[in-house]
Amino acid sequence: LLDSVASEPAVARHLTRRDGSGWLLPAHHRGRLKSALVRLGWPARDLAGYLPGAPLSLALRETAASGRPFRLRRYQRQAADSFLASGEGVVVLPCGAGKTVVGMAAMAALGFRTLVLVTSVTAARQWREELLDKTTLEPEAIGLYTGREKEVRPVTIATYQVLTHRRRRDEPMRHLDLMRREDWGLVIYDEVHVLPAPVFQATAEIQARRRLGLSATLVREDGLEDQVFALVGPKRFDVPWRELEAEGWIAAARCVEVRVPTDPALRAAHLRAPARHRPRIAADNPAKEPLVELLLRRHPGLPALVMGTYLEQLERIASRLGLPCLTGKTPQRERDALYARFRAGEIPALVVSKVANYAVDLPDAALAVQVSGSFGSRQEEAQRLGRLLRPKAGANQALFYTLVSEDTVELEFAERRHRFLVQQGYQYEIVDAATLGGTT
Repeated sequence: LLDSVASEPAVARHLTRRDGSGWLLPAHHRGRLKSALVRLGWPARDLAGYLPGAPLSLALRETAASGRPFRLRRYQRQAADSFLASGEGVVVLPCGAGKTVVGMAAMAALGFRTLVLVTSVTAARQWREELLDKTTLEPEAIGLYTGREKEVRPVTIATYQVLTHRRRRDEPMRHLDLMRREDWGLVIYDEVHVLPAPVFQATAEIQARRRLGLSATLVREDGLEDQVFALVGPKRFDVPWRELEAEGWIAAARCVEVRVPTDPALRAAHLRAPARHRPRIAADNPAKEPLVELLLRRHPGLPALVMGTYLEQLERIASRLGLPCLTGKTPQRERDALYARFRAGEIPALVVSKVANYAVDLPDAALAVQVSGSFGSRQEEAQRLGRLLRPKAGANQALFYTLVSEDTVELEFAERRHRFLVQQGYQYEIVDAATLGGTT
């Protein structure tokens, strides 16, 4: 079998025949070989071991710095132990279930310098706050590596964006070398399902480092889940969302798809438009805007998020409702201030673009109205519902509305977007907009 596998051109380029039997593999080709093997349908089990990395002294607190008691939940301990048994792999937990805590537990158990890769500056700062709150690390031991800050410390938290940044297409990605040049004993990939291609390539070159991926969905619309498993490691732990909901660790969510009427002019424009323009026309249905206002009025007192993809639509809704609008254009300092005011209850609702899809901790958010999305993205649907799933005092419930234009491609996209959550046990109620006054 080994000779048969080695005869494949994609595999042979990484191997040299050893005298007698067997093959030699250069250490820096370890990840590339695993990537090639998984493409051929032969996922490899890597037993070559890891470099120790520079030591780091930290422990989990029994009482958080905030004064609250702290200990690992049963499933968090199981997830950390599943990873520690092998030193590589992916842990899949619902949004709001404490994936960051699993990462910290792994760090404390291993005791090595750690690189944490995250999706945004907001996520980086949240990781730092969690580490300071729940571990014995001092502030000077934690560095942020972002567009503005370039701190390399025993625990360094870097954004995917800064690692893959370059001024021109023909320039190298200078910051990507951060993954290789430091003596990391552990690399944590937060939201590993969105790993950019260049980080895949760099990960192929650090297979001698322990690697932990954290994810809520592990769904990639580009079909590269197998590369995550090959280069970061196989799935080590997964728990159904509904199981944690039943135990009270995440909020119980009610999902409602609202069918929004389309007027004759919009239907005609949708039919005439090239296929690539139809999603935007359908998503931008003006009839959605009064429905957003209606739904927010129907649930007074619930901290709410209005979520969408198209900026002009979001800005119109924000203007209509007198609410702040957060998009990629919003400066980081302003984003942080608005998030803080929302958490403090000073702002009843936020209108947010895709910048809030990942790793934004808004624990009190209990209502979301989704007005547009990225086509049929299952990952985005799960992430947006996930903004509501932090456990809440009292009823511990959340409401997730999706507005879908009738007689358009949005119906097909909505069905595709729901698939992951349906597999997790969620059901979508489907209602007509005209019935909202009596059935929701």
